[in-house]
Amino acid sequence: MRINKPKDISSEELCNLVVKGMQEKKAVDIVVMDLRDVKNAIADFFVICSGNSDTQIDAIADSVSEEVFKDSQINPWHQEGKMNREWILLDYVDVVAHVFKKERRSFYDLEQLWGDAEIRVVEETFA
Repeated sequence: MRINKPKDISSEELCNLVVKGMQEKKAVDIVVMDLRDVKNAIADFFVICSGNSDTQIDAIADSVSEEVFKDSQINPWHQEGKMNREWILLDYVDVVAHVFKKERRSFYDLEQLWGDAEIRVVEETFA
């Protein structure tokens, strides 16, 4: 029996897989926050997106997990928010994915909280 071993991939490659998973389920307002030069940062990247409903954010989170695992055999180290489906967090240690319901995202405003980060807005790929 062959057991899949996690691939050794960079945090940038992992970040790109997270973005791809978000795009698969039409997440909106995808932002990549590069925290590598931020003092006391807890990860290399935060990837943040929004969904329009609890069903969509659940689907986005599942898509991220599937996309990352498919290409790297890596599962999230920690996951939160699947039950209330307003803010689902997938922690891959070096990369943390935040999938928000639109209203909750503006309330927590992570982009402002980590204002020292280099922020890249991901262009939407669907019509």
